[in-house]
Amino acid sequence: MKRIGVVTSGGDAPGMNAAIRAVVRIAYSKDFHALGFKRGWEGLITNTSTVLTPRSVGGILQLGGTILNTSRSPQFRKRDGIEKTAETLASNNVEGLIVIGGGGSFKGALELSRETDTMIVGIPATIDNDVFGTDETIGFDTAVNTAVKEIDKIRDTAISHERVFAVEVMGRRRGFLALTVGLTVGAEIILVPEVKYAEDDIFKTLRENSAKGKKSGIIVVAEGVAHVSRLVGEIEENTGAEVRLSILGYAQRGGSPTARSRLLANLFANKAVELLSREQGNKIVGLHKGRITSIDLEKSCKTEKPLNLKLLKLANILAT
Repeated sequence: MKRIGVVTSGGDAPGMNAAIRAVVRIAYSKDFHALGFKRGWEGLITNTSTVLTPRSVGGILQLGGTILNTSRSPQFRKRDGIEKTAETLASNNVEGLIVIGGGGSFKGALELSRETDTMIVGIPATIDNDVFGTDETIGFDTAVNTAVKEIDKIRDTAISHERVFAVEVMGRRRGFLALTVGLTVGAEIILVPEVKYAEDDIFKTLRENSAKGKKSGIIVVAEGVAHVSRLVGEIEENTGAEVRLSILGYAQRGGSPTARSRLLANLFANKAVELLSREQGNKIVGLHKGRITSIDLEKSCKTEKPLNLKLLKLANILAT
């Protein structure tokens, strides 16, 4: 192998730059050259790239976002987009492609793998932590810490004004972020997409908390669960509590990656380049029970990662 390509796709996650840096420097240590494609799959469709060297990736380890930029490409979802991507890889003599992204990016990589001889390896980087085949994704720890820091501040105000705050965190389809954040901030209620909730149960919990002397509270809600502003109104109407809504939004994707996210970026990159050097493609790398491993790309794309509902039960016990 002489040349590998690198692309960051989908939503950005803290630690993507750390992964780019590690991929490039480890690749050069094995006498590979690296080509970075800009703006996700769009860069592969339009053949927009930049040569990456150990020096060009200097000083990016601590930076959030991605120096390669990213986007969601509607054209890549079409047949001609995938065909153009395959042509780009062939015309640039790219023998191995490393895709840094989440589940949606890997599904795209799986479709591409059926149209190209280029070996593909995925590095999971998403704050949603929903990729099957890894216990943790790059950026998840950073996003958790970002949310926890903000909610701790909100808790101060909640206690001072004797209010309940509903805090919306990211997670349209999965609740890994909401569950971990809710547990670690001591939220009284956690709502995730995987578990149906009844508004009456929320009202009951808040009334019971008030009867026990709790005059404030935190409700952590994954964005895909409900129309949170409507829920806030229902809570106020049915409990008499003063409730405020705080939406953390895109701040959870940004910022300097934590040591944990940087560590995973380095370890995942090392495994990814190692797989390509052994001519093993169509894989994703991951962390499983403390070990850096890999599984088939297709298996990862077609298997849903389970949410640990035992943590939700623990959070409920700790919130009493």
